[in-house]
Amino acid sequence: MGFSDSVEMKDKSRLPAAMAAGVVVVVLIVGGLMLMTRYVARHSPPPAAQHFPFGPQEQEYAQHIHFTNIQMAHAENFLNEDFTYVAGTIDNDGVRTLHGLAVTIEFHDPFNQVILREGRQLIGPQAPPLAAGQHQDFQVTLQHLPDTWNHQYPSIRVTGLALE
Repeated sequence: MGFSDSVEMKDKSRLPAAMAAGVVVVVLIVGGLMLMTRYVARHSPPPAAQHFPFGPQEQEYAQHIHFTNIQMAHAENFLNEDFTYVAGTIDNDGVRTLHGLAVTIEFHDPFNQVILREGRQLIGPQAPPLAAGQHQDFQVTLQHLPDTWNHQYPSIRVTGLALE
């Protein structure tokens, strides 16, 4: 066994280590891209919501919309991000069908001051309409409630309606 055979064996022994390092680099790049796309998708603004009118006719009809069976739940994911779920039932005790419903959800502090205000669509263009006399469940996910929250259910009020 000569000098050239020894060099050739060293080159062959480095080949698996170089391949393994290459595979690790590719896995890290692919994993980084996947995490980055998930982060961007989660933190990008939602598509623009349709604004529903809330003139005198809609304001008068809003008295027929009630939110019942309100429940809240809290969860934390593996990234230590807090989520609060507000769920309940929308009751339409009026005589018209709702094709759109926008609400404002407000959380308060112990002094009853608003500390978080979120606008949401509970019935949108892709959702089935809510017929007169019917009810429909809803759920809203909020990412973080301020520490000063009074741990009471939020107030929910109608801020937009699309009526038939």
